[in-house]
Amino acid sequence: MKIPTYDFVAIGGGSAGFNAARVAASLGLKTAIVDGARDLGGLCILRGCMPSKTLLYMAEVLHLAQKGQTFGLKIPSARADMKAIHARKKKITGEFARYRQAALVNGKFDLIRAHARFVDAHTLELSSGGRVRAKHILIGTGSKVSVPTIPGLAAAPAWTSDDVLDLDFIPTSVIVLGGGIVACELAQFLRRIGARVTLVQRSANILRDHSSAASTVVQQAFVDEGIELFAGTQMKRVAHSRRGFEVEFVHDGKAVVRRAAHLFNALGREPNTAPLNLAAAGVRTRPNGQIIINSLQQTSVPHIYAAGDCSGPAEIVHIAIQQGELAARHAAGGKKLKPVDWSLLLNVVFTDPQLATIGRLERELDAAGTPYLVASYPFNDHGKSILMEANYGYVKVIAEPKRGRILGAEIVGKDAGELIHAFSGPLAMRATVFDLLRAPWYHPTLAEIITYPLEEIAEKIPARGSPARSS
Repeated sequence: MKIPTYDFVAIGGGSAGFNAARVAASLGLKTAIVDGARDLGGLCILRGCMPSKTLLYMAEVLHLAQKGQTFGLKIPSARADMKAIHARKKKITGEFARYRQAALVNGKFDLIRAHARFVDAHTLELSSGGRVRAKHILIGTGSKVSVPTIPGLAAAPAWTSDDVLDLDFIPTSVIVLGGGIVACELAQFLRRIGARVTLVQRSANILRDHSSAASTVVQQAFVDEGIELFAGTQMKRVAHSRRGFEVEFVHDGKAVVRRAAHLFNALGREPNTAPLNLAAAGVRTRPNGQIIINSLQQTSVPHIYAAGDCSGPAEIVHIAIQQGELAARHAAGGKKLKPVDWSLLLNVVFTDPQLATIGRLERELDAAGTPYLVASYPFNDHGKSILMEANYGYVKVIAEPKRGRILGAEIVGKDAGELIHAFSGPLAMRATVFDLLRAPWYHPTLAEIITYPLEEIAEKIPARGSPARSS
């Protein structure tokens, strides 16, 4: 039997694989996607971005309703109806999933419903039987929940993020293991719908990939909302019985035990590459299974590419899309292709307050010995945020000291994920603080808070001076 042969095959139909296949087909390559998942659509739509942000926003509305008295409103009772919340989440994510599924089925590429593993560098064996060959292959298999070697954890029936996102009841109590983005976003969701939440984090701060100043703001908000939070811990053991879960850890040199009805393992994710038999193709990985790539998304085997969570370095949807499209263009023979520009890296944490960053930040600049100017301004001294009772956090701007070119920004506060985009275009265009200050900023808005650190930096560059504020 003749083996089907393609110019380009994407393993996985998520954000990286789907967009790579779409671009490859548009460039004239005979293309296929191989995806054996039970449900098509990828992590973001099915079990990531869309369901989590749907739930987080509903919890925010609930939280504001419960604070009605603060705003002079008489709201006698506001509580979560988890059956209705679950139904709305399923409806919204279902709509997104159906749209993506239609695009996969009706795309200008073949869709092969199977799992794939390498036989050699050009041949894939399919779980449905048979094989396919390809001139170029993209690996976009995403990530899976990681289970660290904590005594008792692997045997315990702990929840993953999939379980939390699919809840249709309010749990009485939950211990959350981890302090990353998923852990923090869903811990706050659980607390706001009415669960008693204990969060146990191993590193000194939650959201450890961000600055300690920013993570401290979010941490304080969590404590103020009633989350019991332990950071800088050493995990000792997990136990499970009919009565629930018990977690033992060391905090501030003392043994601590906490018990809850449920346990949520949010200790991170790892690349989903183990089933691929990458060794047969000669594709090199790091010890955790992450595929090693170059700036053009090529693996150690030049005609095999990787993109998205399975290769990193950032597990972000728009990055996965960029990476997949870049790989497809390179496979099609594109010239003078530009790699992903990591100096424009944009990141958002959808806690409340939100935490958002873009560009090069202080830690990176300090490590590189790069000079910079920095200024910040707090939300609790800004008119619009004060009237919104959105007093947590600050806006920070980082700029080059001679001309004032913007290098990066960090915002922790109300709608930080929206406000950070005020820097996206200017950063890509290599704009200066003076360029942004020439733009109009409407009063009173949350966005105008950005002008305060811009003006402070402008005043530190005497050759240019600071334009007058209009308000």
